[in-house]
Amino acid sequence: MPSTVVDCLVYVTAWLTLEPGDVVMTGAPATAVPVSPGDRVDIVVEGIGTLSSTVV
Repeated sequence: MPSTVVDCLVYVTAWLTLEPGDVVMTGAPATAVPVSPGDRVDIVVEGIGTLSSTVV
């Protein structure tokens, strides 16, 4: 299983073509905390940016 963002993207793009705007979701680490509707989730990838979403 891929262990870095780059490894994950290499693995995914071996099977399909990513288009602008595509989002690749991954699993959660063992230290993940529960989220509830209305919570804000920020996903940060160094050198790329931050994706902020509200849990529905």
